[in-house]
Amino acid sequence: MARPFRFGVNLLTLESAEAWRAKCRHAEHLGYDVLLTPDHLGNPAPFPALATAAEATERPRLGTFVLNAGFWNPALLAREVATCDALTDGRLELGLGAGYVKAEHDSAGLPFGSPRERVDHLVHTVAELERLLTDAEHRPRPAQSPRPPLLLGGNGDRLLRLAARHADIAAFTGAVQAPGKPQGALQLISPEALEERVDAFRRFAAEAGRAEGADEPGEAIELNYLIQMAGPSADRRAKVRELSPYAPGLTEDQMLEHPALLLGDAKEMAEQLRAHRERFGFSYFTVLEHNMETFAPVIEELHGG
Repeated sequence: MARPFRFGVNLLTLESAEAWRAKCRHAEHLGYDVLLTPDHLGNPAPFPALATAAEATERPRLGTFVLNAGFWNPALLAREVATCDALTDGRLELGLGAGYVKAEHDSAGLPFGSPRERVDHLVHTVAELERLLTDAEHRPRPAQSPRPPLLLGGNGDRLLRLAARHADIAAFTGAVQAPGKPQGALQLISPEALEERVDAFRRFAAEAGRAEGADEPGEAIELNYLIQMAGPSADRRAKVRELSPYAPGLTEDQMLEHPALLLGDAKEMAEQLRAHRERFGFSYFTVLEHNMETFAPVIEELHGG
């Protein structure tokens, strides 16, 4: 059987405490399963924002999407995670990534390093969090046992292998650094290349013994994808032509097949997500805050499916 859908919204802006609480309550009312915060300079600090979201809501899970590992010392991060999980009554989901925006590291006075060095730090961070958060002597203690669910995001083999070994949720970026552009500028890969990345992840999961009890290798791990745009469009091909600069080299058909873009009415978008779940295995989809209202009717179409 296909894994049931889950839907998260990545909340990006903070105007005031009451506006934040109202937005979280509204997202819960719209049916979102997970309220998420990113980890970029200029956005709200993740952990206090999530603790406040927990006070304002009852049902949704709360997650980081995703923490930039390069911003964090693992021991201090373990304290933050355990505290936030306790304060949210065990609703926390911890998302981690290697980081990709050099300008933010420069602004923070932190080394950016090479891709290998950033992944090395993420590997070390995951290992330390596993050690500390599962240690019965660690204080504070997280509410969830043995630790909060872990989401790892990425595209390359090392990150996918790390997710296959340790993650409860694997988040696929479906994008790579754009050649000749500033570090952190991304462009979409083709649906065929994305499918290959999912297949590679499933192989890595099988090698790690994570596929026991699943019909397909890797299915025991929830697969996530971030939708970049969702909305109505009377002419889907005209819309993807507008967006072609973000996906150089992709045909119109490839862009229409890409899970980063959902175009149409609620029923059409729901059918696209069913197709993406069938093709790629994605069942947990995240939308950005500016798409929260537009996407809500799709949740109504698909919840329970």
